[in-house]
Amino acid sequence: MTIYFEDITLGQTAQFRKTVTEADVVLFAGITGDHNPVHTDEEYARETPFKGRIAHGLLTASLVSTVLGNQLPGPGTIYVSQIMRFTAPVHIGDTVTASVRVTTLDPVRHRVTLAIRCSVADTTVLEGEAVVIAPRRG
Repeated sequence: MTIYFEDITLGQTAQFRKTVTEADVVLFAGITGDHNPVHTDEEYARETPFKGRIAHGLLTASLVSTVLGNQLPGPGTIYVSQIMRFTAPVHIGDTVTASVRVTTLDPVRHRVTLAIRCSVADTTVLEGEAVVIAPRRG
């Protein structure tokens, strides 16, 4: 369901939760061509500071797109920009919560700025800001 620009309020929030699976990481590597062994090779990844394979950072960031495109504002939303900082790894089997919160509304350009955060339990794994163009009525 689309939330039109006219109905969005400052502080409004939405979230999406997903457990990252082996299949998610393998398919993401196949789709993007990013076969970095820290994502795809357990033996290699065990020797890194992460002590095992981790999900691609942009796989985690894409969960923010899920919230924006499906919930707030929802279908018809146009992604303009995203600033993000990765703060901790996501391991296969972790459940990630992607959250957005409206921080600014630009009625002239119908743009919405949102604080974004992805977390695993109480640990922030990604934070930043997204700007979208929200659909308008009629």
